[in-house]
Amino acid sequence: MNKSLLIQLTVIGIALGVMVIPQATHADLESQHAKVVPSTLVYNGHLTICKIDKSSYEVVKKIKMVVTAYSSSENQTDDTPFITASNKHVRDGIIANNLLAFGTKVRFPELYGDKVFTVEDRMHPRKGNNHADIWFSEYEQAKNFGSKVTNIEVLEN
Repeated sequence: MNKSLLIQLTVIGIALGVMVIPQATHADLESQHAKVVPSTLVYNGHLTICKIDKSSYEVVKKIKMVVTAYSSSENQTDDTPFITASNKHVRDGIIANNLLAFGTKVRFPELYGDKVFTVEDRMHPRKGNNHADIWFSEYEQAKNFGSKVTNIEVLEN
């Protein structure tokens, strides 16, 4: 088979595929909070026909915790102040906690409403499990946050 015929057949195959593939796939969802948002994405070479919008998570547990704050300074962390215990670079929305697994999503509704935080760091063991530390980019912000007791919502993953 010559090269130009192979190219023509490939183009025809792609064109037929585009006409046959639906724009969105509908499915029965277990969660009433998830919704299907029709979109077409290509990620790492894989075509995704629809995307689940997880902007509203289901709360699986509520825990009362002491919440404090920290920043990326060596007196508050170790000798790699911008790298978390899960080996991620610090960013807004990261918290440290010893109870929950890395990657766990949580909210502090009384403090931050619907903003979602992710557990990516750990604290000194003396802090125990019912303590969370929110990362701030500036030392003064962390210091001004102080210490609060509040309920956190652990979200589905």
